[in-house]
Amino acid sequence: MSSQPAIHLRDLRKVYVVPIREAGIQAALRSLVRRQHREIVAVDDISFDVAAGEVVGFLGPNGAGKTTTLKMLSGLLHPSGGTVQVLGFQPWQRQKEFLRRITLVMGNRQQLEWDIPAIDSFELNRAIYRIPLPQYRETLDELVELLDLGQLLHKPVRNLSLGERMKCEIAGALLHRPQVLFLDEPTIGLDVTMQRRIRQFIREYNQRHGSTVLLTSHYMADVEALCQRVIVIHHGRILFDGPLSRLVERFSPHKTIILQLANGTADLSAYGEVVEQNGPAVKLRVPKQETPQVTGRLLADLPIADLTVEDPPIEEVIEQVFAQR
Repeated sequence: MSSQPAIHLRDLRKVYVVPIREAGIQAALRSLVRRQHREIVAVDDISFDVAAGEVVGFLGPNGAGKTTTLKMLSGLLHPSGGTVQVLGFQPWQRQKEFLRRITLVMGNRQQLEWDIPAIDSFELNRAIYRIPLPQYRETLDELVELLDLGQLLHKPVRNLSLGERMKCEIAGALLHRPQVLFLDEPTIGLDVTMQRRIRQFIREYNQRHGSTVLLTSHYMADVEALCQRVIVIHHGRILFDGPLSRLVERFSPHKTIILQLANGTADLSAYGEVVEQNGPAVKLRVPKQETPQVTGRLLADLPIADLTVEDPPIEEVIEQVFAQR
């Protein structure tokens, strides 16, 4: 990896100024003479670096500032303050060389033309990015193989399912072989099988090309599968930046004990919080520091066929982060 970070942010800030006006004709007339405004801070002095080739999860609830940050990093928005560099460029200048080296994929937006086959939109992208024909064909063949697009390229986009369209959207965004990928909910609305295929593709593309990926997702399976490091943002500020494993250690005070009783059922509420019980199968939530003692008591007191201790699901950990905030 390069010693210079691919993405560099220092005290990045975005403030929207919006007008304030009460309902009614009188309020409308007053606003013509004396208009009032208020400021909405979408991104509040955030700082982080992402190394070349790194895949980082950028997590937070709706309205946390994730998409606003990605739009500033890709040059669609001008920041209100702070500094940001992507591959050494200032994104809002929208230099041609910068645009050739990055891409932004938004799961709830489309770039493909609705009424023509995806391959025609790909040809348009080839012309826009001035991709040499041999490189275009090589990259297209690679993307067709990785995403299994062979049967989709010549269908009008309007005839594709959501999952098929999303695969074509991603392929179209990567034809120019960008070095930095900003992926905003790339698996949103897809079924489990398609989510898994998109995750596998992102992982393989990163490994083949050493690309840098900043990924937002509400699906924790995306994050667990792709990201060793996560950044958690809430109300425009960073709450956590570090390894995914440390997020669990820092913010989750519980462990989950899953056990199978050898003979029948039993009331295990004295050992911890019974989260789920289905006959002899029981799931307990216990304080992290008490887990060794509780496990020892269970093994000593009860006929147990199987027992495992797990960290809580990442979804619970993220909820705990927001609750602490």
